[in-house]
Amino acid sequence: MIVKASSQKVDGPKSVYAILSKVLESENEVDRMKEHFWVIGLNTHNAIQYIDLVSLGILNSSLVHPREVFRFSIFKAVSSLILAHNHPSGDAKPSKEDVTVTRKLVDAGKIVGIEVLDHIIIGSGDAFYSFKEEGAI
Repeated sequence: MIVKASSQKVDGPKSVYAILSKVLESENEVDRMKEHFWVIGLNTHNAIQYIDLVSLGILNSSLVHPREVFRFSIFKAVSSLILAHNHPSGDAKPSKEDVTVTRKLVDAGKIVGIEVLDHIIIGSGDAFYSFKEEGAI
């Protein structure tokens, strides 16, 4: 699923959480129980250019590779990215794998010249984790 450009600006992890929570709520119950990994492409003013569901996984994991994460961002010539995924368990705390893939994607972004601004994990209720806010990016 790719959502096209909008004038909506991202002003922090809470706004990303709000947007992606609505996306999750719009899905059927079975898909909501799977891990989703999204990439949000932003222009130089942090306006959303697209939201791309890069991977729809299983209950506790999804396959994420820099090739798929940056493919559309290079094509659309975005300025920066925000990564996000949900934890169907409801716990927003990052796993070791989350930390590893975030580092790999931040490094890949440096190579291709597209900054990864944040990686947000969506938990249950109002719970979310921002790598940026926690100083992990």
